Amino acid sequence: MISIGDIQSALRERQLDGWLFVDFRGSDPLAYSILSLPADVFHSRRWAYFVPTEGVPIRIVHAIESGALDSLPGTKNVYLAWKEWHERLADAVAGTKRVAMQYSPMNAIPYVSRVDAGTVELVRSFGVEVASSADLVQQFEAVLTDTQYASHVYAADWIAKICQEGFDEIGRRLAVDRPPTEYEIQQFLLRRFDEEGLTTDHPPILAVDAHSADPHFAPASSGSSRIDRHQSVLIDLWAKRREPGSIYADITRVAYTGQQIPPEYQDVFEIVRDARDAAIRFVEEAWKTKDSVTGASVDDACRSVIEKAGFGKFFIHRTGHSIHQSTHGNGANIDNLETQDHRPLVANTVFSIEPGIYLPGKFGIRSEINIFLSTAGPIVTGPARQREVHRIG
Repeated sequence: MISIGDIQSALRERQLDGWLFVDFRGSDPLAYSILSLPADVFHSRRWAYFVPTEGVPIRIVHAIESGALDSLPGTKNVYLAWKEWHERLADAVAGTKRVAMQYSPMNAIPYVSRVDAGTVELVRSFGVEVASSADLVQQFEAVLTDTQYASHVYAADWIAKICQEGFDEIGRRLAVDRPPTEYEIQQFLLRRFDEEGLTTDHPPILAVDAHSADPHFAPASSGSSRIDRHQSVLIDLWAKRREPGSIYADITRVAYTGQQIPPEYQDVFEIVRDARDAAIRFVEEAWKTKDSVTGASVDDACRSVIEKAGFGKFFIHRTGHSIHQSTHGNGANIDNLETQDHRPLVANTVFSIEPGIYLPGKFGIRSEINIFLSTAGPIVTGPARQREVHRIG
C-alpha cells in the first residue's frame, strides 16, 4: 500500500496543499490504483479522500456506505444530503490555496482527466485553485521498483524470442507447403506465452500485407488471411510474467516471406527505423545534458523524420505510451498528436517508441522498442532493436 508520508512529501516538493480524490461509481480508476482500493468493490455513492500536505487525511463517505474507505488512514466524515456533501468537501480543503485533483487543463491528457467539470467547479467555489495531478500520478503509478524492472527485462527478452519463433514457424510451414493463417500464428504465440509463464491482456497482432495497414488489426478464427510467399508480415506482441506486480514489455517487428524485399517496402522500413532511432537519440542526448524531456517533445523528434520523408499523413498514432502493470500505463505518453503530453519523462519509468507508416490497401510498417529510463541514462530493453526487414525462407 502506498505511504501517505510519500504522498505528502511529493506534495511539498510541488508546493501543493493537498491531493483530493473524488469518485462516483468507479469514475476515477486512478484513485483506486493509487490508494490501493479494491477495484472489484462497487460503491454506489460519492466518496472523497483528502491528503493534506501536513496532518491527517480525511475520508468523506455516504451514510449508506460509511465503511467504504475504512482501509485508508484518516478521520471519517459521514454525509447524507447533498448539502452535507458540499459542506464536508469545503471543510476538508478549508485553509488550502492549491489542491491537486485528477484534472487536466483543456483535457490535454485525458488519461488523467477523471474528475467531472462540476466537481472541479464546486471545489473552486471554495476559493481553492485546482491543479492537475498529472505529475503525481506519474510518480505513484509509473515508477518501477528494482524487482519490477527485472520483471520487465524478463518479459522483453522472452517476447522477442517468441516473436522470432513466430517468424520461424511461418518459415517452417511454408517450407512444407502448408501456409499458416494469421490466426494460427497468433495462437502459436499465445501458446508460447503460456509455456513460458507469461500473460497478456489481449492476443498479439498478426497482420499480413494490407491488414498490417490497420494498426490495431485483430485476426479472427474464421476468415483469417493465409500467409503465403512474397508477403509482408507484422507481429506486435506484449506480455508480462504472471506474478503480481509484474511489468509488461511490448514490441513490434516486421518480416517478408521471401529474399527479395520490394523496394517500396524496404524504403518505408528504413524511414520508420530512422524515425525510431531519432527518438532514441533525442532521449539519450537530453538525458546527457540534463535537459528536461517531455513525452510531447520525443513525439515531435520522431514524427519530424517521417514528415520530412513525405509520409506524415500516414503516421496516424502517437509515437509511444507508458508501460507498467498494464500495457498502457499511467506515466507520460510519447504524444503530441492525439494528446499534448507535456509531462517530463522521469527516472525508473518504461515507455515504448513505435513509429509507423500505414499505406491503405498495401501494407503497414511499425517498429517498436521499449526504453527504461535508469538514473544513469536510457536503456533500450530486450535484444538488439530491429535494423533490417527479417527475411523468412
